[in-house]
Amino acid sequence: MDAIDRKILAELQQDGRLSVTELGERVGLSLSPCHRRVRALEEAGVILGYHAEISAAAVGLTFSTIVFVTLKEANQASVKKFESALPDIPEVIRAERLFGDPDYMLHVVTQDLSAFQALYDRSLSALPGVLRLTSTLVMKSVIVNRALPV
Repeated sequence: MDAIDRKILAELQQDGRLSVTELGERVGLSLSPCHRRVRALEEAGVILGYHAEISAAAVGLTFSTIVFVTLKEANQASVKKFESALPDIPEVIRAERLFGDPDYMLHVVTQDLSAFQALYDRSLSALPGVLRLTSTLVMKSVIVNRALPV
């Protein structure tokens, strides 16, 4: 990956809807070489996809919490069962496995506190292998979806 590839990535992180022509102009490439580079970055798994960033509040998701999960056992089978169950809970918008205790950090959004309580009781507490759930409310998002420093 060279400096031009990094420029391409930086530009696409700022605006994923750029046409290849506009992108090429911004990074100093003509259409064909720019298109080849973007395609190569996609095929190499550097560019994972394109998406729209949506305001959670605008779609009624005004309650945000972080849930820390400690598993009963952190063996391979327990981890696999737990991680396989997470995609079935759309309110979990990010899940990260951690070193040490707790084992996971889940970012959860719902409409309000009562919706979170129902999700907690119905889905989160029923996740396989869970020993303990600890949650904390998000007061304010300070940095969200920051571009990677390429």
